[in-house]
Amino acid sequence: MLDLIKNTRLPDKPEYPGVGGSYGLDLDVLKTLKNQWIHDYDWQKDQSYMNSFHHFKTRIESLDIHFIHEKSEAANAIPIILFHGWPGSFLEFLPLIKNLTQSVALADGTTVSFDIIIPSLPGFAFSQAPPANWTVDDTARVMNSLMIDVLGYEKYAVHGTDWGSGVAYSLYDRFSAHVKASHFVFIPFYPKDTAGLAELNITLDNLETFKESRFISWETTGLGYFNELTTEPNTIGLSLFDNPVGQLAFIGHKYLIWSDPRQGTPPSTITHSEILRTVSLYYLTQTIVSSGFIYAQNPNGFKGNYTRAQTDAPLLFSAFKYNVGFWPPALVAKVGNLVSYKNHEFGGHFPGLDNPPEMVEDLRDIRKYWSWTSSYTTQIK
Repeated sequence: MLDLIKNTRLPDKPEYPGVGGSYGLDLDVLKTLKNQWIHDYDWQKDQSYMNSFHHFKTRIESLDIHFIHEKSEAANAIPIILFHGWPGSFLEFLPLIKNLTQSVALADGTTVSFDIIIPSLPGFAFSQAPPANWTVDDTARVMNSLMIDVLGYEKYAVHGTDWGSGVAYSLYDRFSAHVKASHFVFIPFYPKDTAGLAELNITLDNLETFKESRFISWETTGLGYFNELTTEPNTIGLSLFDNPVGQLAFIGHKYLIWSDPRQGTPPSTITHSEILRTVSLYYLTQTIVSSGFIYAQNPNGFKGNYTRAQTDAPLLFSAFKYNVGFWPPALVAKVGNLVSYKNHEFGGHFPGLDNPPEMVEDLRDIRKYWSWTSSYTTQIK
């Protein structure tokens, strides 16, 4: 891989100087990342870090599924399965594990800790690519088998972001006998534009107005990758398959523009090294093609019609300032029993890396609703 990176030619200078990142990844930024990959990045160190966690593979429905399983020492730990999206991976949840598996006391005197399960979605990292026409509902079915049949949990909580929100929501909706709480930072329903919010008489405060503007910007100028992966995942995937610097440009750009611009300053852990770790994982596991097919296999994965889940189990939501999608509380309440909604001034599309401390605190709120009954039903407007 290193020779390929070294031998990849880039233009000496920008074709159109002065445009910066307004038309995609800036050439100077890519050169900086490439040089760091060659001279300062230590894959062996990152490999040791990844291997410090407990990795497993199991076979479900003829698919090899990779997952991390980190157990708390507490007897009453809540099992929670965390789902990443694209271009994410299990890596984006690693900063959460230590704190979530520890037992801590909440303000009401109860204690909370978690057994953490982090799978790689089919076609991502070490999980086998699924067959044709595989949907997020198929993945949800397999993941329920992982939790119930393989790991032996009778009830569990789910968390989802990006495409992982589709898997988590499918579990929340279709497997209510086992899923007793859910937490999202993204939901599989297309956000509303300003006119759509106005039609629903939804008004926004200043922070929410900013978040809505982020979505409008993404919808207006940031959907090129989405359309390409939905219609021609082979074209982009095969062109990048043996081109690590190409994957760096494609994937790294998303980390740079979808996360909080204060990236790399506490509490953010999104540094150039984090980006290089993710791209290295994609390249070395040869999953740039298979991971992209999640778009083509789920062309309606983000629905325009908001429907309510077939459960009244508690749903918690966290909205981070620089995420590319924005759903005010009234929208989230349309799809489930919303019991908690938190706005955050710091963080973006990868909050497990963007803002680990507040992600940990928000997930710990699940304990408040874990002994769930219908009395927890609320109406957040």
